[in-house]
Amino acid sequence: VVTMKQLLEAGVHFGHQTRRWDPRMRRFIHGERSGIYIIDLQQTLERIESSYTFVRDLVADGGRVLFVGTKRQAQDAIRSYAEKCGMPYVNQRWLGGMLTNFQTISKRVSKMQEYQRMRDSGEFEAMPKKEALMLGRELEKLERNLGGIQDMERLPDAIFVLDTVKEHIAVTEANKLGIPIVAVVDTDCNPDVIQYLIPGNDDAIRSGRLLCRVVADAIEEGRFIVNSRSGGDEGPSLDADDRAAEQEQARASAAAEAAERDARVVATTVASPVEEAAAPVVGVEEVAAPVVGVEEVAAPVVGVE
Repeated sequence: VVTMKQLLEAGVHFGHQTRRWDPRMRRFIHGERSGIYIIDLQQTLERIESSYTFVRDLVADGGRVLFVGTKRQAQDAIRSYAEKCGMPYVNQRWLGGMLTNFQTISKRVSKMQEYQRMRDSGEFEAMPKKEALMLGRELEKLERNLGGIQDMERLPDAIFVLDTVKEHIAVTEANKLGIPIVAVVDTDCNPDVIQYLIPGNDDAIRSGRLLCRVVADAIEEGRFIVNSRSGGDEGPSLDADDRAAEQEQARASAAAEAAERDARVVATTVASPVEEAAAPVVGVEEVAAPVVGVEEVAAPVVGVE
């Protein structure tokens, strides 16, 4: 699915500062360098494989996956990969009750679609200017918060989450309803509330994009299996063929690298500069790893709120 080299280049191995961590993540930590926890990428590779298989089989059985990531670094990746594989997403704001009060949310979606119909048919232009302006603003707000789930007619069969601390409400609702969670779990997160966790950096843009791509690829492979079962004549596209070949090559490469994982992780960690911060800074997309003593800005110390 991915190689050790790709994970290292994306900075997936960088955790949070050592003073900001959740002890329950201890088993996924390889070591510490310059006040930053280093995540064990061999375990990340293994968890990626199991998560990939789960998502692929879920979609092959007709399931749907909801992508969730509302912080600045995750918004573009969540939207682009969810749209690419035709899945619903939330990348602006998680409204309380999106899962546990789905009927009410569905009514809001229906209202948004009605406003869209009125706008497209020109009914807004026939209204008094003030009324049309107010409806237009309400429509913009609805589209911003609910646009990604307007085609989600039922509860998802699983959710994929970037940053379980930030999206703790989504995680709580999914667990309450028994919906499986696939999530990127950083060193400040609680892994015990996630069914399919991927230990990794949930703050860096490149890390988030890489792991979103893995889930999107699993969804597309699952859909290809569905088409194959239905006896359709449609084969995979050229892009899908290329991706399949690339994934097969990546799996072989990852297996070869696994034998010397400790030496490679240590050598690469020592040799490569810290490219990205463990904790996000508002308005900055990619930040170098923080220097010890710098005021930290990020999620709470232990557990999910």
